[in-house]
Amino acid sequence: MKDLEPIDLEGIDANSPLIIAGPCSAETEEQLLCTAKELASNGIKIFRAGIWKPRTKPGGFEGVGAPGLQWMKEVKETTGMLTATEVATKQHVEEALAAGIDILWIGARTSANPFAMQEIADTLKASGAKVPVLIKNPVNPDLELWIGAIQRIYNAGIRKIGAIHRGFSTYGKHLYRNMPQWHIPIELRLRYPNLPIICDPSHIGGKRELIAPLSQQALDMGFNGLIIESHCNPDNAWSDASQQVTPEILNFILNTLVIRDSKTTTESLTLLRQQIDQIDNELLETLSKRMRVSREIGQYKKEHRMPVIQATRYNDVIRTRVDLGKEMGMDANFLKTILLAIHDESVRQQIEVLNDRTR
Repeated sequence: MKDLEPIDLEGIDANSPLIIAGPCSAETEEQLLCTAKELASNGIKIFRAGIWKPRTKPGGFEGVGAPGLQWMKEVKETTGMLTATEVATKQHVEEALAAGIDILWIGARTSANPFAMQEIADTLKASGAKVPVLIKNPVNPDLELWIGAIQRIYNAGIRKIGAIHRGFSTYGKHLYRNMPQWHIPIELRLRYPNLPIICDPSHIGGKRELIAPLSQQALDMGFNGLIIESHCNPDNAWSDASQQVTPEILNFILNTLVIRDSKTTTESLTLLRQQIDQIDNELLETLSKRMRVSREIGQYKKEHRMPVIQATRYNDVIRTRVDLGKEMGMDANFLKTILLAIHDESVRQQIEVLNDRTR
């Protein structure tokens, strides 16, 4: 994909981060125009709104559908802003193109489905359209699946392609709605240096107070732009209310962001160091989960009057883990040192449970 073209759009400064903003969903004509006018007055050039909304469970608000495209046309005519919306089917693509939508994006659920991606790619190819297409990462942390989705659009003849990093779904409670796993978009950047990558801090954070720090982090990491959800009355939004901000707040956030100068000679090292930092954070989280399980094992042993140390089990674990690690290119002595330290901490956690008389 060496011949990708820059996403240069009329009226957009190619030397500044690309900013796309608007509500999660088009709800009413009044809501859409109100939000668009406020954003336009603050200098936003590209307006986003979901016309079709994929919901996890049936019965929720799934978008206003095609009638909302006429509202998008009115936004364009009234404010002069470019428009962007999400597509997931052949019909979506055809209707969006017919309505003059300037930018299409493909959501995380769709990018995870090769059949859906191929249908969209075939529709774009048949239409002869050359609109920019942005592809969100799949819901699961699978870089190859993300690349495959991008390649299908590329093979359809589209050359103005960008990736959107919106984080990855995970089970349980976390700080973020979708875990950033920054090392994945960093790896994508290392493989395809000329592919623009835009960050979606709204979906990564899931809370409006996280948008500013996530946006700054993305720009510090060399992302090419931001796509942020903004609503004229976010507390009463029909979808994703907690992660949307008013146009006024968005303007404040954007004005406080720092665009840092970077040197080409240090860019790759910076990206690699950021990747190390992210992996270290994930290692700590994984170790924390392991210790929680160790404490549960300690409780079980306490209730069944079992000894904490079971040498046979320990020796089997060390041997199998060392063999597996060696296959991954790691030194046996290094592995034994790490595994012994983990085992010692697990034992300490279990003994702490045994000595806790409150449980």
